[in-house]
Amino acid sequence: MRITLTELQAMADPAIDLLEIVSIEGQQYMACLHISDKRYILSDDHGKTLLSPGSWALQDLLAGFSIKAAEMVHPSAYNEMVGMPSGPVEPMRVPIQKAKP
Repeated sequence: MRITLTELQAMADPAIDLLEIVSIEGQQYMACLHISDKRYILSDDHGKTLLSPGSWALQDLLAGFSIKAAEMVHPSAYNEMVGMPSGPVEPMRVPIQKAKP
């Protein structure tokens, strides 16, 4: 499912259980929000995935919300390499500690 920042702000209690900042080839980042057992992709007003050039920009954008946990997620491409066994490879997950003001 997709959600815009406006829709997130309109929610009665938008406590984010898990913020996943997904690295897309280390060039751009997208936010996946886990709220009440549902997963949302943060999107713009036109329904396209909101992409950021850095993870801090997404954290700053969502700083006003209650975020219980946050992780940087780096998908692996090792299963696409020649000579490696095929099959899914779990992404690397790095917990993010929010900066204190």
